[in-house]
Amino acid sequence: MSALLVPPSSSPARPSRNGDGDRNQDVVLRPITAQTYRAFLASPHGEALGAGFLQCPSWADVKEGWRAQLLGWGPDPEAGELTGVALVLLRQFPGTRKYFAYLPEGPVADWSDPDLDAWLTPLLEHLRRTGAFAVRIGPSPAHRRWSAARLKPLTGPGRRLGDVLASEVDPLGTAVAERLRARGWGRCGRATGTDGAGGDGGGGTGGGGGDAQPRHVFQVPLAGRTTEDLWSGLNQEWRRNVRRARKEGVEVVVGSAADLPEFCRLLALTERRDGFRLGRSLAYYERQYAALNAEEPGRMKLYLARHQGEILAAHTMITVGRRTWYQTGASADHRREVRPSNALQWRMLLDAHAGGADVYDMRGVPSTLDPAERAYGLLRWKLGTGGQVVETLGEWERSVGGSANHALHRAFQAYLKRR
Repeated sequence: MSALLVPPSSSPARPSRNGDGDRNQDVVLRPITAQTYRAFLASPHGEALGAGFLQCPSWADVKEGWRAQLLGWGPDPEAGELTGVALVLLRQFPGTRKYFAYLPEGPVADWSDPDLDAWLTPLLEHLRRTGAFAVRIGPSPAHRRWSAARLKPLTGPGRRLGDVLASEVDPLGTAVAERLRARGWGRCGRATGTDGAGGDGGGGTGGGGGDAQPRHVFQVPLAGRTTEDLWSGLNQEWRRNVRRARKEGVEVVVGSAADLPEFCRLLALTERRDGFRLGRSLAYYERQYAALNAEEPGRMKLYLARHQGEILAAHTMITVGRRTWYQTGASADHRREVRPSNALQWRMLLDAHAGGADVYDMRGVPSTLDPAERAYGLLRWKLGTGGQVVETLGEWERSVGGSANHALHRAFQAYLKRR
């Protein structure tokens, strides 16, 4: 694993009495081992918090150029008595001994607890003592949801998701946003990274103004549904394409690490064809595949669609607890009429359902509802599965106290924008 930073002081961070509300003096925050961290995620309480793969300890091994810490808080973190955890990635600001702290889609916390300060205050204090000048987080509550049925008839020139009344507004997401603003957090700028093939989930550097993770994602609910329900949830075009792939003899199999070079070759073709750039190398995917599967066998899988002996499409899938993600997809430029990508996704949906997942997350989608925009094609394709667009709370940032850290935070943002 990446080197774990040890805070300057060995004393555990505890909540202060600054701010409003009562403080739970039983909450202690301190570094924990990967074993303790994983045990919490696998516990009933940890599983209920729904940690994403970006908050698993293995993600520290995927991200180069960052140092990592595993933190836990609760009555007795070292004994495994935890109520929340966080993977913190730290990037040093060139020419200084200060760090930008990034918690991708984290921390893993109970955001419904009205007393956020019980763990948020000691988290910030710990990061300050570690040398962080600013921190970025990605709260897990959703903000708004739009069903595929609602969006399909409301597309048009210049239209965007925000122009359509949401099917559901999450009151928890609204409350969390208000609480963060009241504590000096600012929501990051315009969402970025949502138009890739499936949403890579690799994350950016943080601090550059926009979200490093997709703000709008597409999810297919699986809990309580049968395979017949999933099939009937597909629109007519999707059902026709899945049948076409089956008729044409498209074979879907689970590949191995040996197939990653072919996946990356197809991904390069997809990037050129669809006009996006993930910037991920073969070494990156090999590192990710090895790290995630070392943590839990089968956590990351590579699905391949073959036709007449040739691999025409390849998609990656990641599972943590009761959540499954379609991470990245790639396909060839030819023989698209046999619909290999539809065949892949249908098989992946079925496997996620059979594995007990509550939700199948297809990662990022653009916010445009304008069919004339190139990015709309990705949203249209995912809408065909009958799921829903979910607007997350996005990412939030703040400096870690003091005028010097405020100034360094502004300088860091300017530095990243120039890169």
